[in-house]
Amino acid sequence: MKITDVEAIQINPKLCARNADQKPRFSGIDTQTVFKVTCDNGIVGWGDTRGHISMDQAQIDRMVGRNPVDFLMASINTGLSGAIYDAVGKHLEVPAYKLIGEKVRDRVPVAAWTRPASPEDLAAEVQRAAAEGYMFFKMHSCTYYCVVEQTQAVQDVAPAGFKFHWDFNHNRTSSSVMRLVAEIEQYPVVGLLEDPLNWRDLEGWRRLREKTSLPLLMHVPQLGGGPEIMNGCADLYMIAESGIANAIRRGWAAAEANASCVIQLTGGTLSKALAMHLGAALPNISHSTNLDDQYDEDVTGGRLEVAEGSTPVPEGPGLGVDVDEKELERIRQNPKTVIPRVISELHMPQGSRFALQGWPSVDRLTGFPEGNIRGINLKLWEEDGTAEWTKRWEELADGPRLEAY
Repeated sequence: MKITDVEAIQINPKLCARNADQKPRFSGIDTQTVFKVTCDNGIVGWGDTRGHISMDQAQIDRMVGRNPVDFLMASINTGLSGAIYDAVGKHLEVPAYKLIGEKVRDRVPVAAWTRPASPEDLAAEVQRAAAEGYMFFKMHSCTYYCVVEQTQAVQDVAPAGFKFHWDFNHNRTSSSVMRLVAEIEQYPVVGLLEDPLNWRDLEGWRRLREKTSLPLLMHVPQLGGGPEIMNGCADLYMIAESGIANAIRRGWAAAEANASCVIQLTGGTLSKALAMHLGAALPNISHSTNLDDQYDEDVTGGRLEVAEGSTPVPEGPGLGVDVDEKELERIRQNPKTVIPRVISELHMPQGSRFALQGWPSVDRLTGFPEGNIRGINLKLWEEDGTAEWTKRWEELADGPRLEAY
């Protein structure tokens, strides 16, 4: 079996209708690339990933004429890896997990996801996710909503056993995070905390881990994983976003240290299927975070089942899901989502607001690090074609204003 062609097909799948009135929040996830690997025996492998990815002719020429097996552990885009595992699995008539290791689980716990949201929007998203069968939910913190108020909103609506996966963006110092962590760990719904500190602050991670009852998750380790594990930095490590080869190596390394892993592959159903195959074979998997719950359409024609907090591992050859090429061509014709301009009003706890064009840089405006202003809240006014909006936009042309309201 030899590769005869490799394609990177850029598409713009429609976001879920529930987010249609919040397009600025979801900028950046409305694009995907579908990879197609065609072989001389008629087999076609498919994979996908978030974002528009291009391949130049030199990259394609490097793969054409070679056996796709050569690229199972290559340092290539995860979407392209998915297409390789799909093609090889189809050729051997085995599910992709058999190319990774012995199967250790039939279903993989999965997390729903959303972009940073107000407490009210976050509560609605958690309820939506629980109704769809999820028992894990991931969201990044941000500078323009209060972490404690967001956590309380989740606690108020989440069903028993539901766990919230907080991602703190690895941008804080120890002094700005210690008391905040002590406060949010009092909420039973908080299941784990990702990246509370800069990745390079190994000693800070170790000290925080000693102080908190929350399991700490480190995103793709910057030193490769070994030094972080040896220093006892975290309870869990993120895998998959730095490539499938690294995911497999780090997954096994973490297991040897009795640490757990979280899989993160962002794209559509094809990338989630690849994540499920990783989760089937790697030990000590906590859960998998994907983006398939953010789209109203997919090139496979659907989504993988979610029930009781987990998704079954596909058992068909390769990834176990296939592309509907008519659906692919239809979605390929979609225009890219138009993100409207916004006017921001950043409401401060003592009764003032910062008004400005576009999104606020809160730490620059206020001087306070992320998560350390209680009661802060952001109101967005999307461009609506009215004279009132245009007048306000022009008033703010000289920069942010601090106003009483």
